[in-house]
Amino acid sequence: MSVQFGRWSFDGMPPLLDFLERVNTMLAPYGPDNSSSYHKDGVSVLYHAFHTTKESRRETQPDISRSGTVITWDGRLDNRAELIHQFSGSLSIASADVSILSAAYERWGTASFAKLMGDWALSIWNPNERSLILAKDPIGTRHLYYSVENDQVTWSTILDPLVLLAGRPLALDEEYIAGWFSFFPAARLTPYVGIDSVPPSCFVCLERGKRTITKYWDFDPGKRIRYRTDAEYEKHFRAVFGEAVRRRLRSDTPILAELSGGMDSSSIVCVADTIIAQGAAETPRLDTLSYYNDLEPNWNERPYFTKVEDKRGRAGCHIDVSTLQSFRFEFESDRFAATPGSGGQTTEASRQFATCIASQGNRVVLSGVGGDEITGGVPTPTPELMDLLARARLRSLARQLKLWALNKRKPWFLLFFEAARGFFPLGLVGLPKQSQPVSWLNPDFVKSQRAALTGYPSRVRVLGPLPNFQESISTLDSLRRQLACSALSSIPLFDKRYPYLDRELLEFIYAIPREQLVRPGQRRSLMRRALAGIVPEEILNRRRKAFVTRSPMTVISNEYAGLISMSQDMISASLGIVDAKAFCESAQKARQGQAIRIVVMMRTLALESWLRTIGAQGLLRRTPSKIAHRSTAEREKERWPRFTEQ
Repeated sequence: MSVQFGRWSFDGMPPLLDFLERVNTMLAPYGPDNSSSYHKDGVSVLYHAFHTTKESRRETQPDISRSGTVITWDGRLDNRAELIHQFSGSLSIASADVSILSAAYERWGTASFAKLMGDWALSIWNPNERSLILAKDPIGTRHLYYSVENDQVTWSTILDPLVLLAGRPLALDEEYIAGWFSFFPAARLTPYVGIDSVPPSCFVCLERGKRTITKYWDFDPGKRIRYRTDAEYEKHFRAVFGEAVRRRLRSDTPILAELSGGMDSSSIVCVADTIIAQGAAETPRLDTLSYYNDLEPNWNERPYFTKVEDKRGRAGCHIDVSTLQSFRFEFESDRFAATPGSGGQTTEASRQFATCIASQGNRVVLSGVGGDEITGGVPTPTPELMDLLARARLRSLARQLKLWALNKRKPWFLLFFEAARGFFPLGLVGLPKQSQPVSWLNPDFVKSQRAALTGYPSRVRVLGPLPNFQESISTLDSLRRQLACSALSSIPLFDKRYPYLDRELLEFIYAIPREQLVRPGQRRSLMRRALAGIVPEEILNRRRKAFVTRSPMTVISNEYAGLISMSQDMISASLGIVDAKAFCESAQKARQGQAIRIVVMMRTLALESWLRTIGAQGLLRRTPSKIAHRSTAEREKERWPRFTEQ
């Protein structure tokens, strides 16, 4: 992982030295290993390195290709050997990832992006064509932001310099805020009007007075993988999942794996141990980190993660959160929080996490994010039934309706209706209750931002890709938005990797029959079958983990007086986002133990605290509520003055 910053001044004048020094100060905590820069013809690029592989320690960035193209890369290239083989001697196995990328771009141009497997973000300055290309991998695991003004383009891995050095207060992007209340904002957005994020699987080409966004790769809806036996699917799953884990074990320092006791994290740890035991991993050691709360009746994870520790013969770091304050509504006033999800004040849990990483020398953290979503964690027959319905396979549809009706103890016609309703317009069938906007949001805000507030819903198309494939891509887009909304950490500093979001693993999952993933009475069927004997039986056969709801409700109850006081002068209310009176009423219900949308309540509190912090720092442009809600065309005009999009 590394960080970069760049500025292209159209008049050819370089940024002031004081400005660049301030940017370097902001980048330094994220890249402490070394720094370098490029300055020529009005273009300045700053680079700070955080090395996680032995090859990265030999690289020089920004990289200058033979044609003079300036490339800055943040990432991990997984198919190094395959690409090196195509260059017949000009590259070696010791070549840095950026050198391989540079050679690929010289040969194939932007078509090379589809060939790059791994997690990455890059910038390419072409001095001959006077153009800038910004690109990200298909999943969007890395951050890359950019801002276009009348006289310059600025881009950065972190938001800090784009916001703090803008020289003016910034307006909030209402669509981002609306997305924050639902299934996270669209991956192309940031909280600030005029600052955007490069979308996953896309590259942005910027020339003077022109912007184009191009999708360079997408999943193939026509790809099919069909075997005769379950054993063949299981073997293939073990191969692609093992490779997904092995790729993320590429590190010359010990790796830390999050171990919650669920199937996702436990499977990563157990498969990683097998790979390391075979001598097929580059990391010298795999450590684990587990959180537990013996007082929480719905979250007793210790009996499960200790089963994995017993299997591997060593305990990991344990953090007891039962006595720690898990939810803090205040942001540290002397630190810049780029987004509402950047985190508030430093907690005891975060300090213990930092101590764990520092004491073990970990620079990479493995996460199980995505596992539940892609391997059939939700035991619903709807996608499979929709496929059968769309292809008019009525005999198979009748058989599966009968099996699932017995398992779910529901009439078959209700299951049929649940499958059929996905094909109807949303205005006709409506949205599920959990997807509808909460009652304490301003009605005008809800009206203007309904799509983002409801998670960008869309009807399933009968023609075209199978409904199951459409649903899978929709779920992946939600994960992309979640990753885009996360904040890059510098205290502690680490590179986070996601084995379940491996591109080849996703391609396999999307190409096999849905009935392999989920069967009546068999949630995550393929994963359980394939990993039997590798993951402890107690983990594979445990019931679905319950959501933790007591802690946030307890916090709301304990902090109720402060919440009511805060609601008397809510910035989010003055901006026309929240209805303060309705918010107080909902907080009162939560205090009394009544059912409310607790996650959205916590996000509302986080948003309000964040707005107060950046407002006090002079970064927020206060917009009167009567003009707060602009049309999409008006927002885009403010976002892209004098620029055209193609």
